[in-house]
Amino acid sequence: MRSERRLRRLVVDGSVAGGATAHLWSVRHRHSTEESCQEVLSLHRGERTTRLVFRGSEGRFVPDGFLHPGCVALGGQAGLNLHEPGVVRAFADEAARRGLLTGSGSGFAELDGWELFPAVAATLAADG
Repeated sequence: MRSERRLRRLVVDGSVAGGATAHLWSVRHRHSTEESCQEVLSLHRGERTTRLVFRGSEGRFVPDGFLHPGCVALGGQAGLNLHEPGVVRAFADEAARRGLLTGSGSGFAELDGWELFPAVAATLAADG
């Protein structure tokens, strides 16, 4: 059984030898006494970490006993499994396209993953 907190490697734009971008990523579930459950996709590149947070709320579904771990779903749209490398790649590509992964040196950013969800779901649906 794999560890849910283990960092996995995702290479974007070809091979590492060809000057590609490599991310380490992980998915975890967070509980809070003040907020609803959250699913968190963390992308690490160098010393920079970007967390895409999916907070459960009305019409925004995260694993709560009914969905499998890593699944997030928005309204009537199909769910996305954050444990699938292709889904993570689509979120990384969309975040990069919007300039959300830029910056040099060390740093940390926490972003609302739901803002990227419709574009990622459309891209994955188009890819079939």
